[in-house]
Amino acid sequence: MRLVRFKFGDRIAHGVAEGDAVRLLRGTFFEDPLPSGDEVPLDDVRLLAPVLPSKVVCLGKNYAAHAAEFGGEVPEEPLIFLKPSTSVAGPGDTIPLLPISHRVDYEGELAVVIGRIARDVKTEEAGAFILGYTCGNDVTLRDLQKKDGQWGRAKGFDGSCPLGPWIETELDPGDLLLQTRVNGEIRQSAQTSDMVFRVGTIVEFVTQFMTLLPGDVILTGTPEGVGKLAPGDRVKVEVEGIGVLANPVGER
Repeated sequence: MRLVRFKFGDRIAHGVAEGDAVRLLRGTFFEDPLPSGDEVPLDDVRLLAPVLPSKVVCLGKNYAAHAAEFGGEVPEEPLIFLKPSTSVAGPGDTIPLLPISHRVDYEGELAVVIGRIARDVKTEEAGAFILGYTCGNDVTLRDLQKKDGQWGRAKGFDGSCPLGPWIETELDPGDLLLQTRVNGEIRQSAQTSDMVFRVGTIVEFVTQFMTLLPGDVILTGTPEGVGKLAPGDRVKVEVEGIGVLANPVGER
């Protein structure tokens, strides 16, 4: 099932995409998620970020080859950092190139969307707390990441977390092809089975110290091949079984 959050005319709504149509829900994915009986053509809506999370929990160095390309080692336990809710953007939104940075990088990732309050969740129970999966891009101001020594400014700026195009609820995340293209050229290509820490392990680790709320997102890390973006570029993050998240790049 593909869950979409979209704009139709002046209205923002939630629905289920099936074929070339969207079946509207009375409420959201989390409150009153029942069919309203209304339907609109998929081509007539503008897809938005599928959720507006209270926070985005991100993993660093969760692919060994990506850790190695920056001269780092795989961490002994998940390396966690946060993006604020204001970093979230949707399909088609422009990735901003900020004047404070000279190196803006793409990082394609599998994103996990939490479906219910999660606290002290065990690995084997994690699936019951997951609504589904979407594509994500952990856009990074690489020069400021190195300069600052911590990642708040480099990874938390407005527009640094494109998500979409929808949430796929029926998916096994264990071994999916993840690819990132820039202007049609493949820059990243890996299987999610290459992740050091798998989804269930990540959920257990995070919920030991942080409560996850419905709609919160976990970015599971990026594979090797990250690189610089330039004005006019078009970035596509594709995850097998989900779809393609496409964003242009431009000056803010």
